[in-house]
Amino acid sequence: MKQRIFKGLLFGLLSNTLGVCMCILLFSSLKNIGFSETFSFFWNSSNFWMILALGALLNLLLFFMLLRRNKEYEARGVVMATLITAIAVFILYFNTF
Repeated sequence: MKQRIFKGLLFGLLSNTLGVCMCILLFSSLKNIGFSETFSFFWNSSNFWMILALGALLNLLLFFMLLRRNKEYEARGVVMATLITAIAVFILYFNTF
């Protein structure tokens, strides 16, 4: 049981990372600048929390996909990963003031 929750946590963190990369790629293609320049812009302007929160939307799809396949424990891990992301977003947002 614990291994399945941990597996879901890893899937959730990887999904969030993939979502962040997809958001940065989207913004970089819209502005016609490179990936690293877009990443450094959001990081240096203290707006990385926005990209992190948008990247967590991919966890929503993963969560419902796991529930549809009756993998409740893995879905719990995805929820844990989303909570970790929410705490990171909270810290990054309020650290800027």
